[in-house]
Amino acid sequence: MLEKLGNILRKTTDKIANAIFLDKKLVDQIVKDLQRALIEADVNILLVKQISDKIRKGALDERIKEIEKKEHIIKLLHDELTKILGEQKNLELKPKTQNRIMLVGLYAAGKTTTIAKLGNWFAKRGKKVALVGLDVHRPAAKEQLMQLGKQNNLHVFTDLKETNAEKLWTSIEKSKKLKDYDLVLIDTAGRHSLDKELVKEIKLLNKKIKPTETILVMPADIGQAAKPQAEHFKSALDISGVIITRMDSTAKAGGALTACAEVKAGVYFITTGEKVNDIEEFNPKKFLSRLLGMGDLESLIEKIRSVTDEKSQEKMQKKIAEGKLSLEDVIEQVKSMNQLGGFEKIKGMIPGLGKAKIPENALGVQQEKVAKWEHILKSMTKYEKENPEIIQKQTSRIARIAQGAGVNNSDVRSLLKQYDMLQSMIKEQASFDPEKGMDMKSMQKLMKKFGKKKMMKFK
Repeated sequence: MLEKLGNILRKTTDKIANAIFLDKKLVDQIVKDLQRALIEADVNILLVKQISDKIRKGALDERIKEIEKKEHIIKLLHDELTKILGEQKNLELKPKTQNRIMLVGLYAAGKTTTIAKLGNWFAKRGKKVALVGLDVHRPAAKEQLMQLGKQNNLHVFTDLKETNAEKLWTSIEKSKKLKDYDLVLIDTAGRHSLDKELVKEIKLLNKKIKPTETILVMPADIGQAAKPQAEHFKSALDISGVIITRMDSTAKAGGALTACAEVKAGVYFITTGEKVNDIEEFNPKKFLSRLLGMGDLESLIEKIRSVTDEKSQEKMQKKIAEGKLSLEDVIEQVKSMNQLGGFEKIKGMIPGLGKAKIPENALGVQQEKVAKWEHILKSMTKYEKENPEIIQKQTSRIARIAQGAGVNNSDVRSLLKQYDMLQSMIKEQASFDPEKGMDMKSMQKLMKKFGKKKMMKFK
């Protein structure tokens, strides 16, 4: 997301940090690059001008010493960018009561898929979640919600035959089963625009449901059109926050993020892909940290928690600490990585990797390959699974395992290579400093494990 903006911001901070003198010519170039990047990201031009003026003024302030000036400008840039992204706003559920969250938005905003992602997010955190389908206008909306609920073990309340949203909610509310849930997430209908009919229907539902939160779902790719949309929904329906979808598919997400901050409609979550786990809380400081290549380990840990349960995490952490990973553990870790969207998607969260040029899909593994690996495991003895090193030393073992699994010798070696990579990462982690990130030497050693013959170059 916003990869181009991130690259330019990193280059800008590097230029400032490496400059001997911050003269007018360099400052003008830095400001020009920054303006271009922000405008391309669809940030409002008035906001771009405000940031530009403050940076130019700070850089040319002769009262500040040259060394202090560089630190001052980098901090100023960071502070101003954080400011236009708005303040962090967490979605906090009320204790000892049933929380009801109603999602609203226009057509094609992604409400139905978002409601499943949000439901899964809270379910992974111990909440008993129910989904309610009240979109009676879009064909197959209720069927889609039912399918998503089934896929993610979330109960769905709806009625395929009912065409009146108010009557549908009344019948669902009477259900004794609804009272068993801590959190009820309600999907509502959209329109091509915020017309009178949509406002009337949602206001009526709002009165009946009495939601604890009313959240606007808005796609990132609408750019600066986000501002009037957020303003209209806020004035008509008193929305309490926003979820921005499709952050992975656009370079113009800056418009939606900054627009929400301008109209004081805080962003609760962003979604970053099609998978159910592609949702994360929006934290402006952490988001900017990732753009600047400084990583965000807290969000990475949260994403890992979203695809594995606590018992599995504790078990794996113990094995990693003891250095006793088996080939079965390797496959489980690869599956988890794929659920997170692959290494390419999470590398920006790891300090030190945001600036590194890593081959695309370096740790990406297709489902077909994982299926082959699972067949390979069935042809191994328990001792071989737990001690893969003995297989690597004997080609006869590799041949026997490959024949038993009905695969090529290269497929067995591919699994063993993945084991080596994970072991290497664990060893590097032992000497990893989160503040500094991974140093060049360690990164180069790691990249050799990825099969790269040439040494990697870093910015």
